[in-house]
Amino acid sequence: MLQNDKQNNNTRHNNEIAPLIYAALDASSAGIIITDNRLPDNPIIYNNKAFERITGYTSDEIIGHNCRFLQAGERKQETREAIREAIDNGIGITVEIRNYKKDGDLFWNELSISPLKNDDGEITHFIGVQNDISLRKNAEEKLMFERLQVEKKINERTENLRLNEEYFNSIIQTIRESLVVLDPDLNVLTVNESFLRTFKVTPSDTVGKQLFDLGNRQWDIDGLRILLETILPTNNPVLDFEVEHDFPHIGKKTMLLNAHRIELEGDYKDRILLAIEDVTDRRSIEKRKDDFLSIASHELKTPLTAIKGYIQLIRRLMPDDNKKLNDVVQKSVSQIERLDKLIVELLDVSKIQSGNLDIHHKNFDFDQMVRDTIEHVQFNSDDHTISLKGSTGVVYNGDETHLSQVVGNLVSNAIKYSPSQKQVHVYLSRLKGHIKFSITDSGVGIEQKDQKKVFDRFYRVGAVKEKFAGMGMGLYICEQIIKQHQGMIWVESELGEGSTFSFTLPIKEQQ
Repeated sequence: MLQNDKQNNNTRHNNEIAPLIYAALDASSAGIIITDNRLPDNPIIYNNKAFERITGYTSDEIIGHNCRFLQAGERKQETREAIREAIDNGIGITVEIRNYKKDGDLFWNELSISPLKNDDGEITHFIGVQNDISLRKNAEEKLMFERLQVEKKINERTENLRLNEEYFNSIIQTIRESLVVLDPDLNVLTVNESFLRTFKVTPSDTVGKQLFDLGNRQWDIDGLRILLETILPTNNPVLDFEVEHDFPHIGKKTMLLNAHRIELEGDYKDRILLAIEDVTDRRSIEKRKDDFLSIASHELKTPLTAIKGYIQLIRRLMPDDNKKLNDVVQKSVSQIERLDKLIVELLDVSKIQSGNLDIHHKNFDFDQMVRDTIEHVQFNSDDHTISLKGSTGVVYNGDETHLSQVVGNLVSNAIKYSPSQKQVHVYLSRLKGHIKFSITDSGVGIEQKDQKKVFDRFYRVGAVKEKFAGMGMGLYICEQIIKQHQGMIWVESELGEGSTFSFTLPIKEQQ
């Protein structure tokens, strides 16, 4: 009786202490993360507010990743090997390492890693504490640089001061896109020849005038005002801001606007460069292509359905002992299924582009859905074995059909792109407010420069498309489905060493 009371008191004590611990961690000015050493790839399962502030990433973008994602493409730092050895040996370590924020900015991180053990002495977690020491490192590097390179710095500054109006204008005129140079009050200082040709104006119609007053105020465009009066003053460059406008003399134009505020010396201090790319024809071609895909996929569906019916009739009528005919029919069925899948993907792409991809939310057993999908893929693949480890234990509220499509696509790709290997590995886990799915193969791998593009529509890696059939739609559809569920999907890969595709889905409170 006394022992039970003691255990109950300990439980209540722990329940009271846990919120205080998390509050203390969130109050820390140092970035803190906790990783789960029992799960594949040691994923992050907790981060405090300071870690989000230092790195610029939100918790949804952090959870489920390995800490190395902060090194971006810089994977050859010697410090990484020291960290890897410390983790393998289960010991603590403090290092200084170059990391990158979400916006790409470099920062120096003083990282301390400590192992956490359970009662059996097993290392279950690692805790990482990081401090941004960029100011100190920058000061050290700046002092060293200035001490060794004073004369060079003076010469470079002197060279920069030689910038003059003729040189400045020559650069502007060589740019093929339409370019406008504005002063801080948005008065036009100069435009290039491309702008004059595209919008059918003369220098006297533009130079010296307020941008929004040009051509009887035909440049008084809401989207352009937002760009120049709201976004740009925050000192952030504006990239690929799309605006559509119907001009009186040249018709409707779709434009990509890029704006940068620059500060030069002397007379050219504080200028705004506005680049205007006319993408009207490109958007028109894309729309025609999307319309064609939509129409073609719908039109192909009807005869394919009829062919399916004929094949089924043939299978019922043909004799069982005609092996050759049976083989031909079976191959026909396989090709029809392949064509049917292609048409479904075309229809999905068409729906996504038109904003009509229907996502139906209902509760379902996430783990069972994954098992059923893997079983179906395994049934059609005799050469590979699909292993499944872990579980989430979550009844998820989402579109089971579409998420099964994502899982099936990732598993099929892992098999397809690792023909010489015989096994792929699927991992399920539940993290802080998320469920995570990962699949690892030992196939051809993907180069770093291609990893962000593999989720683009119709994009296929050059070396892969020469060896493997496909249209580059599957991963694009997967990403769109995961985004519709407020999740994230990504890939980690080394060329020739295989790939790991992962996605996380947030768990709603009621789940």
